[in-house]
Amino acid sequence: MKDEYGQGAAEYILLFGGVIIIALVAMNIYSNYFSNSNTFSAKDDAEQIRSNLTNKT
Repeated sequence: MKDEYGQGAAEYILLFGGVIIIALVAMNIYSNYFSNSNTFSAKDDAEQIRSNLTNKT
């Protein structure tokens, strides 16, 4: 009979570790976006997107 007592706990630790690493990488990638703008404005973002789309077509 195999001893598989801690296998479930080890799998959960690996799963949560992977999620944490993905979250840290995403935070690192998007940190410049959050640090460069002091205020968030959905209206300004939407206008910038619209102007970029109209200038490229």
